[in-house]
This record gives sequence, structure tokens and C-alpha cells, in this order.
Amino acid sequence: MKRFLTTGVTCLLLAAAPAFAADTRLELPLQELIDSPEAKAAGIDGSVRFYLAGQKTPAVVSRFGEDVTNKKTNGVGKSDATSCRWVALSALKALQEGAKDRGANAVIDIVSYFKKKEFRSATNYECHAGGIMSGVAFKATYAKVKELDAAKGLVWL
Repeated sequence: MKRFLTTGVTCLLLAAAPAFAADTRLELPLQELIDSPEAKAAGIDGSVRFYLAGQKTPAVVSRFGEDVTNKKTNGVGKSDATSCRWVALSALKALQEGAKDRGANAVIDIVSYFKKKEFRSATNYECHAGGIMSGVAFKATYAKVKELDAAKGLVWL
């Protein structure tokens, strides 16, 4: 009887493994996420601008080096899109803090960097959602860019 139970439990675990190992690749719009109420609630405060690779940026005054973020979040009980948005906000928050620490006002040339494979898009980021975890990785450069204050016609650094 004990051997039957052990065999039965093992078979159930093996059958369930593919469900836990699911890996759905999503491409989601970054600007929509940055402009969302969730971004503000997560602490994305607008003091640092984010620019995907291929996206037009203001003139770059100086660069402060490259960085990589690799964030994961629990995906249980959440849709893939919801868990991906949440984990992307965590990655953006880390980049925002890194920029502030370096005196940068922008994070530029952002590429998705899941499992060290680059995905470039001027509009979207890549997320991988599994049965239990979702993950987003970004590789980016910290920079100081010129900003235009359209109301006053001024450029500030």
C-alpha cells in the first residue's frame, strides 16, 4: 500500500510539472505602464525618464554606465499581464533608484534582457510568465539628458 501511494504521488507530481514550468512570452507597451496609476502607486515619480532602445531621446549630455535588472514576482492567482506589469514596475523602480544614485535624469537604450537574450523594441518590453513566477529583465544606460520646458521655452540639464 505504501509503495502504491508513493508511486501515485510521484505520478501526480510529474504530471503537474509542465503546468508549473509554463513559460508564456508577452510583449507589453512600456509607456502605457509608466503612465498608469499603478506606476505612481509603485513609486515611479517622473523624476527619471525612461527610453527604450530605438525610441527618440532628448540630447544626451552625459552617460553614467550600464546596468541590468532581473526581477521576479509571484504569478499565482494573477493573470499573466497583471503579474508582468507588476514585475516590470519593480524593474523600473530599481532603474529609477539607480539613476538617482548616479545623478542621472534618464534611463536610455532600455532593452529586455531575459536569460541574457536581448529583445529590442521602441514601444514594448518583454516579460515571461510562468505558472508560479513572472520575470522581467532590463539592460539599460543611465544618462543625463537635456529637457525642454515648453511652457517657458527653456532647456535645462
